[in-house]
Amino acid sequence: MSLSSCDISIVIPVYNEQKLLAESTTTLCHQLDALGWDYELLLAENGSTDDTIEVGRRLEKEHARVSLFSVDQPNYGLALRTGILRARGALVLCDEIDLCDINFHQRAREILDSGGTDMVIGSKAMPGSADHRPIFRRVATRVLNGMLRIALDFQGTDTHGLKAFKREALLDVVESCVIDRDIFASELVVRAYRSGIRIVEIPVHVSEKRRTTIHLVRRVPNVIKNLARLTYVIRMK
Repeated sequence: MSLSSCDISIVIPVYNEQKLLAESTTTLCHQLDALGWDYELLLAENGSTDDTIEVGRRLEKEHARVSLFSVDQPNYGLALRTGILRARGALVLCDEIDLCDINFHQRAREILDSGGTDMVIGSKAMPGSADHRPIFRRVATRVLNGMLRIALDFQGTDTHGLKAFKREALLDVVESCVIDRDIFASELVVRAYRSGIRIVEIPVHVSEKRRTTIHLVRRVPNVIKNLARLTYVIRMK
């Protein structure tokens, strides 16, 4: 892709998504094109062992605004952080390949364009939201948010998933983050709140298009360890 700049960068981490990647990406591009947006779509591949990279390369040829890069290890946080730093848009939208929520994109952009806000978070846990994911994932979200409130006085209702922000306003916050993998998204949002970034939460409706490609139970020890590390890093600052 030869775009030197654009209005909006959409960053989507992908891991072992060969079955979903082509359809979701193509549908999202058609929706964005219909809106007339000037955008780039960054597929942040991280350590896939299936044909995700091959599918992504085909998508690059089929859609001029799609670009795939790889961080060569299964690391969601590193992929998301790298994508944000590579982004060339004034606004950055962080999405999930099994969501691709064009409704959130439109609402978030309208809020950011209207002024007075630097970051919009799509919350799965605030009034008006609807979380149709499996019970374990819903409980995990609530538990993590509760731990963040206790450990770091987190004032919001959600940290993972959909978010949009003005890149220049959040760049220093992104670069200050030190935890990757599952906790990067939480660190980004927590640090944004603590830095005085102007944040608005909006409710979203979430349902999965497929089972998660990552074994959730196996993630728990690393999440706890990285949350403890995050608490130490921020508290000791």
